[in-house]
Amino acid sequence: MTKVAVLATATVLSLGVAAPAGAEVTALPTASMEAVLKAAQIDPRRADSALTPGAKDSVLLVEQALAAKGLLDQQYVDGHFGTSTITAYSSYQKSLGYTGIDASGLPGKTSLEKLGEGRYTVTAVVSAGSRLTYHGETMNTRTKAMLVKAESLLGRQLTITQGSYNPGGVGASAGTHDGGGALDIGVEGMSSTTRTDVARKLRQVGFAAWVRTPAQGFAYHIHAIALSDPDLSSGAQHQAGDYYLGYNGLAGRGSDDGPAVSPKLTWEEYQRS
Repeated sequence: MTKVAVLATATVLSLGVAAPAGAEVTALPTASMEAVLKAAQIDPRRADSALTPGAKDSVLLVEQALAAKGLLDQQYVDGHFGTSTITAYSSYQKSLGYTGIDASGLPGKTSLEKLGEGRYTVTAVVSAGSRLTYHGETMNTRTKAMLVKAESLLGRQLTITQGSYNPGGVGASAGTHDGGGALDIGVEGMSSTTRTDVARKLRQVGFAAWVRTPAQGFAYHIHAIALSDPDLSSGAQHQAGDYYLGYNGLAGRGSDDGPAVSPKLTWEEYQRS
């Protein structure tokens, strides 16, 4: 197919109109939002430029689109969603008028689709859903669904001591609760075994979850981050990436001290498993 034909096809598809009879039509490539989100959490926390398995093709499409807009140097168009790509994507979000957590560099559905107009289509969309109140705390629809499933596996309801979308909340949280997908869970009256089991069940349904302890400078509680929540704050995004890489989510990046689960799944992957 000639370059003109390719461009014509892309234009037809992006506008959603039928191609003329006899015209050659080729579908645009697809970028998986699930894959891009996973890479955007993990890759900036790597010490090298390794690629997140299964994400390279989708990330390349996003990086090529950012480079075409002059936001990303060609040397970083490599399938690794590292800090340069995060910064470029944040710049693109700001160019659309987004601010705060909506311009953190973590791709959302609307910006991802707009960036891909005429270049790629978005599949495997991840939605945070709307904000609501559950157990007296604010969270989004996706986080609530994950929590309800974990409670079902545990056979008990949990006490939420801090929810999501809580900017300027608990100082010790270092901004992780500014966006979506972040929860602190009370453990009063739980044995050490029960605390560990709660963290394990949360991990099974797609949370990065750790038991925080007095030895770490906290009152006992469980800190949980919903993996791949598109509303994650930058701090929560970093904790999610560290979880995948075997760290404990704290500033010192110690070894993961939570219960081992394999594989580490997002909520969407858990539902398909």
